[in-house]
Amino acid sequence: MSKDVTANTDPGVRHSLESIDWNFTGREKGQDIETIHPYPAKFIGEIPRTLITNLPIPTNTAVLDPFCGSGTALTESQKQGFSSVGIDLNPIACLISRVKTSPLVGGFERLAVKIANAARENRDPHRWKIPNVDHWFEAEIQEAIAALVQEIRMCGNEEAEDLLSLALSSILVRVSNQDSDTRYAAVKKHITKGKVFDLFLAACGKIKKALAQRNWTLHSTRVIEGDTLKIDPAQVGLPIGIVVTSPPYPNAYEYWLYHKYRMWWLGHDPLSVKSQEIGARAHFFKRDHHTEGHFWDQMRRVFVLIDSVLVPSGFACFVIGRSRIHGRIVDNSHIIRKIAREREMGLIGRFERVISEKRKSFNLSHANIKTETILVFQKG
Repeated sequence: MSKDVTANTDPGVRHSLESIDWNFTGREKGQDIETIHPYPAKFIGEIPRTLITNLPIPTNTAVLDPFCGSGTALTESQKQGFSSVGIDLNPIACLISRVKTSPLVGGFERLAVKIANAARENRDPHRWKIPNVDHWFEAEIQEAIAALVQEIRMCGNEEAEDLLSLALSSILVRVSNQDSDTRYAAVKKHITKGKVFDLFLAACGKIKKALAQRNWTLHSTRVIEGDTLKIDPAQVGLPIGIVVTSPPYPNAYEYWLYHKYRMWWLGHDPLSVKSQEIGARAHFFKRDHHTEGHFWDQMRRVFVLIDSVLVPSGFACFVIGRSRIHGRIVDNSHIIRKIAREREMGLIGRFERVISEKRKSFNLSHANIKTETILVFQKG
């Protein structure tokens, strides 16, 4: 078996990484910015923060997360004084990331009240054609949501529209008949139409408070909504000194499903997202189902992008778990290491960490994800 390429890195850097408790035992509660919207299997901020602060990142470079999800790595980049670029296929993920890394719009709460009041008075909102919507949303709840969507789209301010849309998105499961974000069972919640507007305003207040609490400079952050496998390196637009990312695991989390009705209500197509989402479980249970080989191909394409934008001596850091595919456990970290060898990227460190019990509540029962591996490579 071929060995990992050895990176020509200061031994002190290796020692620094090896001395870290990657389980982050006794970690403090996250900041409010991390709780403004539900998101499954979130990166914990300590991982990108620790990597960014302990690695000698080349000067005048930026951070890239090609699977940015809810934007945790982007937020941590801002805190540490770095510009950053995030890419994600999921429009809800991109919405969360944009809001978390953008300035708070002046007069936001007044605008939110104006939108809510206009929606309360809207007697004939545009109705959306959403599959099975009557099963998951009561008729008067549909009217309230549709009215809010209509008023939000007419607000005339793109940045404010993001904030308002995120607030609405964050309450959709709560006002639906879905039992919870992680349990797809229909239950009666006895939510009234008026309660929808109250919850929307409360969510706006929560977002305003979280954004106002940020005490760091909002360094330039760009979020690209698109398929990472199809992104042209020129779209990244900045020299990248470090990549910090957690690729989707094959046959594990279903991000498109988690946000399916959020996407529909906000005018996106979740079925298109599903068809392109790496690792979506549906890909592994069709006639010509995906295999481990598909993940090899997908990650090779990701490395082509990374290699194109990463400066010499830059770092590529991956957080990756294992997958169960048709009864067989696949060590995805092994795949990443092999592809890094092909690209002649040197391995600086490999660290195992236990995923917290709280975070595992987002795991599907078949996924068998209890630990994850942190891999740190350096471009030669």
